[in-house]
Amino acid sequence: MKFLNKNAYIMIAAHGKNFCTSAKNVFMLILRNIVRVVVIDKVTDFLLFIGILVVVAASGAFAFLFFDGRITFLSSYTPTLNFYVVPIVLVIIGAYIIASAFFSVYGMAVDTLFLCFLEDLERNDGSADKPYYMSSQLMKIVGKKNVLARRDSR
Repeated sequence: MKFLNKNAYIMIAAHGKNFCTSAKNVFMLILRNIVRVVVIDKVTDFLLFIGILVVVAASGAFAFLFFDGRITFLSSYTPTLNFYVVPIVLVIIGAYIIASAFFSVYGMAVDTLFLCFLEDLERNDGSADKPYYMSSQLMKIVGKKNVLARRDSR
Protein backbone atom coordinates (compact mmCIF):
# COMPACT_ATOMS: atom_id res chain seq x y z
CA MET A 1 0.00 0.00 0.00
CA LYS A 2 2.87 2.36 0.82
CA PHE A 3 4.39 1.71 -2.64
CA LEU A 4 1.08 2.49 -4.34
CA ASN A 5 0.51 5.65 -2.26
CA LYS A 6 3.96 7.01 -3.03
CA ASN A 7 3.55 6.42 -6.75
CA ALA A 8 0.02 7.84 -6.72
CA TYR A 9 1.31 11.05 -5.16
CA ILE A 10 3.99 11.21 -7.86
CA MET A 11 1.27 10.98 -10.52
CA ILE A 12 -0.80 13.63 -8.74
CA ALA A 13 2.19 15.96 -8.92
CA ALA A 14 2.80 15.10 -12.57
CA HIS A 15 -0.76 15.29 -13.90
CA GLY A 16 -2.78 17.18 -11.29
CA LYS A 17 -5.59 14.62 -11.12
CA ASN A 18 -7.25 13.36 -7.94
CA PHE A 19 -5.85 10.56 -5.79
CA CYS A 20 -8.13 7.75 -6.93
CA THR A 21 -7.61 8.44 -10.63
CA SER A 22 -3.85 8.77 -10.14
CA ALA A 23 -3.70 5.58 -8.07
CA LYS A 24 -5.62 3.65 -10.74
CA ASN A 25 -3.44 5.03 -13.54
CA VAL A 26 -0.16 4.34 -11.77
CA PHE A 27 -1.33 0.85 -10.75
CA MET A 28 -2.12 0.01 -14.38
CA LEU A 29 1.17 1.56 -15.55
CA ILE A 30 3.09 -0.55 -13.05
CA LEU A 31 1.20 -3.71 -14.00
CA ARG A 32 1.98 -3.17 -17.69
CA ASN A 33 5.69 -2.80 -16.83
CA ILE A 34 5.98 -5.10 -13.82
CA VAL A 35 9.37 -6.61 -14.72
CA ARG A 36 11.03 -3.22 -15.19
CA VAL A 37 9.46 -1.92 -11.99
CA VAL A 38 10.63 -4.86 -9.87
CA VAL A 39 14.18 -4.77 -11.24
CA ILE A 40 14.62 -1.00 -10.96
CA ASP A 41 12.99 -0.87 -7.52
CA LYS A 42 15.23 -3.58 -6.07
CA VAL A 43 18.42 -2.24 -7.65
CA THR A 44 17.61 1.28 -6.45
CA ASP A 45 16.83 0.08 -2.93
CA PHE A 46 20.11 -1.83 -2.83
CA LEU A 47 22.19 1.11 -4.06
CA LEU A 48 20.53 3.54 -1.65
CA PHE A 49 21.10 1.09 1.21
CA ILE A 50 24.79 0.86 0.25
CA GLY A 51 24.91 4.67 0.31
CA ILE A 52 23.38 4.72 3.78
CA LEU A 53 25.89 2.13 4.99
CA VAL A 54 28.80 4.19 3.62
CA VAL A 55 27.57 7.29 5.47
CA VAL A 56 27.03 5.33 8.69
CA ALA A 57 30.44 3.64 8.45
CA ALA A 58 32.20 6.95 7.82
CA SER A 59 30.37 8.56 10.75
CA GLY A 60 31.18 5.62 13.02
CA ALA A 61 34.85 5.66 12.00
CA PHE A 62 35.09 9.41 12.59
CA ALA A 63 33.37 9.03 15.98
CA PHE A 64 35.77 6.25 16.96
CA LEU A 65 38.81 8.30 15.95
CA PHE A 66 37.45 11.36 17.74
CA PHE A 67 36.55 9.65 21.03
CA ASP A 68 39.75 7.60 21.01
CA GLY A 69 41.79 10.82 20.72
CA ARG A 70 43.50 9.85 17.46
CA ILE A 71 42.61 13.09 15.69
CA THR A 72 45.38 15.35 16.99
CA PHE A 73 43.98 18.76 16.04
CA LEU A 74 40.70 17.93 17.82
CA SER A 75 42.30 16.33 20.88
CA SER A 76 41.65 19.43 23.00
CA TYR A 77 37.89 18.90 22.43
CA THR A 78 37.94 15.17 23.12
CA PRO A 79 36.29 14.28 26.42
CA THR A 80 38.03 11.85 28.73
CA LEU A 81 36.01 8.66 28.60
CA ASN A 82 36.57 5.29 30.20
CA PHE A 83 34.02 3.59 27.98
CA TYR A 84 33.51 5.25 24.59
CA VAL A 85 31.42 2.55 22.88
CA VAL A 86 28.08 4.08 23.92
CA PRO A 87 28.73 7.49 22.29
CA ILE A 88 29.94 5.74 19.13
CA VAL A 89 26.82 3.58 18.99
CA LEU A 90 24.65 6.67 19.48
CA VAL A 91 26.50 8.43 16.64
CA ILE A 92 25.97 5.39 14.40
CA ILE A 93 22.25 5.24 15.22
CA GLY A 94 21.85 8.97 14.64
CA ALA A 95 23.79 8.78 11.37
CA TYR A 96 21.55 5.94 10.18
CA ILE A 97 18.37 7.88 10.96
CA ILE A 98 19.60 11.06 9.30
CA ALA A 99 21.06 9.26 6.26
CA SER A 100 17.81 7.30 5.81
CA ALA A 101 15.83 10.54 5.80
CA PHE A 102 18.10 12.15 3.20
CA PHE A 103 18.35 9.06 1.00
CA SER A 104 14.56 8.67 1.00
CA VAL A 105 14.48 11.93 -0.96
CA TYR A 106 16.81 10.38 -3.54
CA GLY A 107 14.57 7.30 -3.65
CA MET A 108 11.53 9.46 -4.35
CA ALA A 109 13.43 11.26 -7.12
CA VAL A 110 14.42 7.95 -8.73
CA ASP A 111 10.82 6.70 -8.56
CA THR A 112 9.58 9.94 -10.12
CA LEU A 113 12.07 9.75 -12.97
CA PHE A 114 11.27 6.09 -13.54
CA LEU A 115 7.51 6.72 -13.72
CA CYS A 116 8.16 9.57 -16.16
CA PHE A 117 10.27 7.19 -18.24
CA LEU A 118 7.50 4.57 -18.30
CA GLU A 119 4.94 7.20 -19.21
CA ASP A 120 7.18 8.46 -22.01
CA LEU A 121 7.56 4.94 -23.42
CA GLU A 122 3.81 4.37 -23.42
CA ARG A 123 2.68 7.74 -24.78
CA ASN A 124 5.34 8.26 -27.42
CA ASP A 125 6.78 6.08 -30.15
CA GLY A 126 9.78 8.09 -31.31
CA SER A 127 8.12 9.28 -34.50
CA ALA A 128 8.17 12.88 -35.69
CA ASP A 129 4.63 13.33 -34.36
CA LYS A 130 5.31 11.69 -30.99
CA PRO A 131 9.02 12.00 -30.13
CA TYR A 132 10.48 10.62 -26.92
CA TYR A 133 11.17 13.27 -24.29
CA MET A 134 13.79 11.26 -22.40
CA SER A 135 17.44 12.27 -22.59
CA SER A 136 19.61 11.01 -25.41
CA GLN A 137 21.74 9.02 -22.93
CA LEU A 138 18.65 7.23 -21.62
CA MET A 139 17.43 6.56 -25.17
CA LYS A 140 20.80 5.01 -25.94
CA ILE A 141 20.64 2.79 -22.84
CA VAL A 142 17.14 1.47 -23.61
CA GLY A 143 17.76 1.25 -27.35
CA LYS A 144 15.20 3.81 -28.50
CA LYS A 145 15.56 6.52 -31.13
CA ASN A 146 13.58 9.51 -32.28
CA VAL A 147 12.87 9.52 -36.00
CA LEU A 148 13.65 12.93 -37.42
CA ALA A 149 11.04 14.52 -39.66
CA ARG A 150 12.03 14.72 -43.31
CA ARG A 151 12.10 18.10 -44.90
CA ASP A 152 10.50 18.43 -48.29
CA SER A 153 13.03 19.62 -50.84
CA ARG A 154 11.47 22.13 -53.21
